[in-house]
Amino acid sequence: MVSYDLIVLCLAAFSAGFIDSIVGGGGLIQLPALLMVLPTHPVISLLATNKLVSVTGTAVSTYRFARHVPYIRRIILPAVLCAFVASFLGAWAVSLINGALLKPLFLGLLFLVFLTSLRAQHFGTVDHLLKSQVPLWRPVTIGSILGFYDGFFGPGTGSFLIIAFVGLLGMTFVQGSAYAKVINLTTNLAAILLFSFRTDFQFQYALPMIVFNVCGALLGVRLALLRGNEFVRILLRGVVFATLLKLGFDVLRDFTA
Repeated sequence: MVSYDLIVLCLAAFSAGFIDSIVGGGGLIQLPALLMVLPTHPVISLLATNKLVSVTGTAVSTYRFARHVPYIRRIILPAVLCAFVASFLGAWAVSLINGALLKPLFLGLLFLVFLTSLRAQHFGTVDHLLKSQVPLWRPVTIGSILGFYDGFFGPGTGSFLIIAFVGLLGMTFVQGSAYAKVINLTTNLAAILLFSFRTDFQFQYALPMIVFNVCGALLGVRLALLRGNEFVRILLRGVVFATLLKLGFDVLRDFTA
């Protein structure tokens, strides 16, 4: 008999896979659900389980996007390599640095990103990518900074990646989503590798959640490709706003604690 807890987790996994496949931010749904439904399990084990579920949906999204959006090697390869190393360093640094000190900075940056997406009318709707040579420092910067951020903290990484690819490299939102999936897949694999040495995965919950996460991811990519850049742009604003609320609450809680 299927338990109520498993139903809630599977629904959360489907929603997370759907949102994450388009604009990132699936962790805002899936991880809180795991923490709420399984409060007696070690937090690090739930973090590991969340990554294990997410990486499958991200892998499927990456494959589906790759069939429709071509990847440019001089952009994706340096970004991937830097993101993998930086994610490891971020996970290591989180044990040394108080994350509460950096949350206000991330909150401010995300607020500026949100304003940019509202005010820039053609932001992410016009493709400038192939009109000029892309300097190597741009994909290196994106991979390094956001890889470190994902390993260190995490919330909103997918959204940050999309906006970075759109803002720094002149991509459309659909192109940015495709490239962001590859980086997210890299950082998730790095985190899973790290977690495999430190904790156990809750496979009894993870395996059914994986099925629903993949289904959500397939639907999300299909809608993103069919509806185009304006659909991704609107959804991105919603996810960034939700991330702003989440980070704002965390900062306020840390300040009043």
